Amino acid sequence: MKRLKNNLPFIITLFIGLQIQAQGYWSRIEEKESTLGIANVYQKFNTPHFQLKLVRASQTVAGLKPIDDLKFDFTPSDRLEIRDKDGLYHLGDINLRLKTGDGDWTSYSTATKRSEVTPLEVSGNVIAAANLANTLPSDIPVTIKRYYEIVNEQLVLRFEISNTLATAVEIGALGIPMIFNNILEGKSLTETHAQNVFFDPYIGLDAGYLEVKRLNGRGPALLVLPEENMAFEAYRPLNDDPTPRSIVFEGFHEWMVYSKAYADNEWQGVTPWNKPTSLTLQPNETKNFSLKLVPSKGIEDIQNTLKEENKPVTTGIPGYVVPLDTEAQLFIDYNSDVASIEIEPKGALKIKENGSTEKGAKKYTVEGKKWGRSRVTITYKNGLKQTINYKIIKSETEVVKDFGHFLTTEQWFDQPDPIFKRNPSVISYDYETKKQLTQDSRAWVAGLSDEGGAGGWLAAIMKQLIQPDKAEINKLQTFIDSTLWGNIQYSEGKHKYGVKKSVFYYEPDSLPKGTYSDDINYKTWAAWDHKHANDPGRSYNYPHVAAAYWVMYRLARYNEGLVDNKPWDWYLEQAYHTSVAMVEQAPYYAQFGQMEGSVFLYILKDLQTEKFNDMATDLEARMKKRADHWDALEYPFGSEMPWDSTGQEEVYMWSNYFGYRRKAWVTLRAILAYMPTMPHWAYNGNARRYWDFLYGGKLSRVERQIHHYGSSLNAIPVLKQFRETPDNFYLLKVGYGGLLGGISNITEDGFGPAAFHSYPSTLRIDYLSGDYGSGFYGYAVNTATYITKTDDFGWLAFGGNLSTKDDVVTVELTTAAKSKVYIAPKKLWLTLDAGTFSEVSYNTKTEAITVTLNGKTEFTPNAYLRVNNDDITLPYTKERGTYKIPLEKKSMTIKL
Repeated sequence: MKRLKNNLPFIITLFIGLQIQAQGYWSRIEEKESTLGIANVYQKFNTPHFQLKLVRASQTVAGLKPIDDLKFDFTPSDRLEIRDKDGLYHLGDINLRLKTGDGDWTSYSTATKRSEVTPLEVSGNVIAAANLANTLPSDIPVTIKRYYEIVNEQLVLRFEISNTLATAVEIGALGIPMIFNNILEGKSLTETHAQNVFFDPYIGLDAGYLEVKRLNGRGPALLVLPEENMAFEAYRPLNDDPTPRSIVFEGFHEWMVYSKAYADNEWQGVTPWNKPTSLTLQPNETKNFSLKLVPSKGIEDIQNTLKEENKPVTTGIPGYVVPLDTEAQLFIDYNSDVASIEIEPKGALKIKENGSTEKGAKKYTVEGKKWGRSRVTITYKNGLKQTINYKIIKSETEVVKDFGHFLTTEQWFDQPDPIFKRNPSVISYDYETKKQLTQDSRAWVAGLSDEGGAGGWLAAIMKQLIQPDKAEINKLQTFIDSTLWGNIQYSEGKHKYGVKKSVFYYEPDSLPKGTYSDDINYKTWAAWDHKHANDPGRSYNYPHVAAAYWVMYRLARYNEGLVDNKPWDWYLEQAYHTSVAMVEQAPYYAQFGQMEGSVFLYILKDLQTEKFNDMATDLEARMKKRADHWDALEYPFGSEMPWDSTGQEEVYMWSNYFGYRRKAWVTLRAILAYMPTMPHWAYNGNARRYWDFLYGGKLSRVERQIHHYGSSLNAIPVLKQFRETPDNFYLLKVGYGGLLGGISNITEDGFGPAAFHSYPSTLRIDYLSGDYGSGFYGYAVNTATYITKTDDFGWLAFGGNLSTKDDVVTVELTTAAKSKVYIAPKKLWLTLDAGTFSEVSYNTKTEAITVTLNGKTEFTPNAYLRVNNDDITLPYTKERGTYKIPLEKKSMTIKL
C-alpha cells in the first residue's frame, strides 16, 4: 500500500501540517551534534534469547533482536544515526530525582549530556558494565554503575546506586526509559507491521510488567519484568525527549519504581495508580535495581511466560470494570499464599476468598460497593506486593439509562439556530463548564458531524437499540425529521444522500457580526468555511447516519408504537441509500475500513431478511469490491491516518462474511497486538488510540487514551471470533475488557466523555463528549452475556451472575440490553430482536437449555428470538428468521 501522505487529498490538512511540524523537529535533531558515540565500535553479545548490540561509548542499547529472527529489532535502531544526540533516550538510560535533608529535588539523567562512560571489568554472568559518572553531573550525590548480565538464561539490566555522602540521600524518582521501536513516521503499513512494536504497561508493583508486541501480532513478544527492587509504581511519559510526537509516534515512557518527587510537584492533586514512594539511601549504602527482558512465544502465551518466571498470574471475571450488580471473580495463580489484601478507598470493594480451583489457583469473589476507581493491594507471604486497579460502575442498566437521560436533557439542543440549523439535536457538551458546546475552532465538534460532532446524537440513538425509551425516541424523531435529513444529510444534484463534514462553519465575512465568539481562535485549518463544511467526501461520516436509520428501522419493525414518524421500511431504505452514498460520494476514503463500518453488514443482513433483494444484491456487490481490495493488501488497515486502529473492525467483519479467512486472521492478529488483557481496568481491553484528543478532546495532546472508542469497536471482531472459536478463552478476556471498557468512563450522572487521560499528571476523563458516540455504538451492537467453561476456572459468566445446582448452570443476565446470550460449549448464539432475557439455564448432563423471558411491555408485546442452530425448533410462528413469541404479563420460561 502506498504511503498515505503521498496521495492525501487536501482535506486532511492537519495530517500534512503535523508531518511538516514533525519533519521540522527531525531536522533540528539531525542538526545537533552527535554525542552518543555511534561512530565508534559497537559491541555484540549473543544471549540465550537475544542478540544484544551496545554502543561502546555509551553502553546504551543499539539493538535487541530475537535470536531466532535477527531481521527484527525491538529497539528503534533504524533511527540510531538521527537519535544519537543529547537529550534523546535509549534503552539503558536512567532518570533520578534526588535530595539531601530538606533541600529541593534535583533531576539527573544519563541522557541529558552524553559523554563516554567508563567500562568496568566483567566476569561471571556480567557481559558488559560501566560506571556512568562521566555522563552525569559532577554534583550528583551518588555513583551509578550499570550492568548487562545473564541470570537464569535471561538478559538482565541492572543499576547499582551507592550513596557517596556522609549524609542520607532520598531518591524521590527513579525511572528506566522503555525505548522500543514505536516510531511509525515515514513507513508504509507493510513496513510498520514488519518492523515496529507497541507496548502496554501493567502498573502493578512487583507483579507489574511491560509487554512489547509486534504490530502484526505474531511472536515472539517481549516482556520486561521486575528482577530486583523494581516494582512498577508509575509510568511516566518522556515528553522531554525531542523525538517529535505526532499521529505516527505516541512517545516514550519510563518505568518508575519511585515517584514521590513527581507526586509532590507536577502530579499534585491527582490520585495515582499506586501510592507514590521514595527511598532513603543511608551513607555508604548501595542498592541494586534491575529489570529482566524475557521472550514470550506469542501474545496468548504471555500469562504462561509470567508463570514460568514465577510472577503472579491474575484473571478477573468479567474483567476489572465491575458493575455494582455483578458478582465478579478473581483468580490468582501463584506459588506463594496471600498474606493480606488492602482495598482503597476503604469499602469500595468487598473481596472474599472462595477456595481453590482444581489446578490450585486461589478463587475470590469480588463485589463492587462504591462507584469509582479502587485499588486492591495484595501482599503475598513471600513479601511480593501486587496492585490491581478496578473501576466500579453502576449496573449496566443504570449506566445506560443515566447516559440516555443526560444526552436527551443536558445535551439536548433546542434553542434558535437559524444560521447553522442544528435545532433540535444532541450536541457536544463540556462537562467542566456544564455547558453545551455551540462553538469550537474545530468546526465539526460543534457541527454535528464527523466523529467529534456526531458523537452525541449517534450515542443517543444507539442507546435506544438496547434500552428504548419512548420519550427519548420522540425527541430523536424530531431530530431526524428536522436536522439529520436535509441538513446533516442532503440530496442535491449529483450528491444524493451525501453527508456533510459539518453544519457549523466559520465564515465571518458572510454572516452577521457577533455570530462567532471573540474568545475562540478561529485562525486554524480546522475552522472550515462553508464550502469545506459542506464537502460530502469524508466517508467516515456516513456510518453514523446509516446507524441512526438502521436503529430506527429495528425499533419500528420489532416493536409497536415506539417509532411513529416514519414506517419501518422508510428507515431501512434510508440506511441502504446512505450506505451506497458513502461509496459513491466519498470513494477515496471508502477504500478503507470505517469505524462503525460493521453497521453496513447489519444493514445488508436486514435487507436480505426483508427480501429487499435488489438493494441487498447491490449493497453486497459494492461491499465485496471493497473487501476484494482489502484481500489484495497485506495489511489493509489504513485510514486518513498512516496507521490506525479503527478500520480493523469493518475489515474483519467483511473478510469473515465473504470467506477471506486469512485476511480475517491477519486482521485479528493486528488487533491483539494493540489490545491487551492485564489486571488493570484502564489497560485491559484498551485498544490503542493516542491522537484523538487533538480532534475531539478538550485537553488536546498526543497521549495514550484510556478506553477511547477503539476499545469497544475492536471488541466487535474479537468477540465475533470467540463465538467461532470458543476454546480461545484469551479472546473472551480481551473482547469483554474492551466491551465494558467502552462504558467505564461514563460519569455517575450519565455524561459520556471522549476518553480518560492516561498521563500520571492527569488521570481523569476528558471534559468534552467529543467522539464517544462511536464507542457507544460498539457497546450497543456487541453487548451480550457469555457462558463458558475453562479447565482452570470451571463455569464462568461474562455479563451475568452464575449459580450451579447439581447439573444445572443458571445465569441471571446483567447487561443493559439482556438480548444476547452465547453458550460456548454448545456454540449456541441466542439473540432477541425484541424482548429481553431474564435468565438462561444449561443442564450440563442432558444439554437441555431453558430461557426465561421478561414480561411484555406497552411497546413490546412479542419477543423475536433468533437461534443459530437449525436443529432447535420451537412451537412458535417464524417471521423473518425469528420465532415470534407472544409475551405474557409476567416472565415466561421456554425450553429449547
